[in-house]
Amino acid sequence: MKILLIEDDLDLGNGVRIALADQGLDVVWVRHMAAADEHLATAGCDLVLLDLGLPDGDGLHLLAKLRRNRSGVPVLILSARDALPDRLQGLDTGADDYLVKPFELAELLSRVRALARRSYGFDGATLELRGLCLHVPTRRVAVRGRPVDLTASEYVLLKTLMMRADHVVTRRSLEEQALPGAQANASNSLDVHMANLRRKIGEGYIRTVRGVGYVIDQDNGQGAAR
Repeated sequence: MKILLIEDDLDLGNGVRIALADQGLDVVWVRHMAAADEHLATAGCDLVLLDLGLPDGDGLHLLAKLRRNRSGVPVLILSARDALPDRLQGLDTGADDYLVKPFELAELLSRVRALARRSYGFDGATLELRGLCLHVPTRRVAVRGRPVDLTASEYVLLKTLMMRADHVVTRRSLEEQALPGAQANASNSLDVHMANLRRKIGEGYIRTVRGVGYVIDQDNGQGAAR
C-alpha cells in the first residue's frame, strides 16, 4: 500500500514514516503542499495522511482540489485543530477520517488499517479475490490453494492491482511502482511482465483497458481479458 504523508514537522513526520514503514507500507513523505500536489499528479497513492497547517498553504485547499478532480483516494487528516467546527470542516471538505494531534502511533496505524479495509478490502496481511490469495508478510501467492512463484516485479504488479481491485491502474503507475528504471524504459517491458503474470495465475483475473492500463475485477462478469 502506497501512502503519501504530508507533514511539515520533522520529528512527527519521521516518526510516522518509520512506524508505517515498519508495517510494510510504502511511504512517500513530503513537507509542502506544492510537493504533495506534484506527487499526486504524477505518481498517485493509495492513501493520504494530510496535515492542515503547511508552510505554503492550508491542507484543506489540497483536499478540496482532490475532491473537485473526483479523486476517491482516502484522506486521513492529522491536525492540531481540535475544535468541533474544524473537524466538521475537514470531514465536510472530503476527508474520510480526522485525527487530532498529539496522537498515539498505535491509533494512527489502527485508523490507517480501517481505511484500507473500507476502501480496498485490505486487512493488513492478506488480499483475497476469487481464489487468488496474496499474503503480504510472507509475499506468498496462491491460486485456489496452489502456490505460485512470482518474481519481485510480478509480485508488486499483482499486489498493486489487487489493492486497487475494480479500479484501473495506469501503465505509468504500474511501471513506476514495479519496474526499475532500466526495465520501465523498454517499450514492451510492462506487457512482458504482465503476460508472464497472467500465465502464472491464470486467465480471468487481469483485464486490459487498452490505451490506459490494467484492472482486476472483483468478479469476472466482464470476462477474461487478454
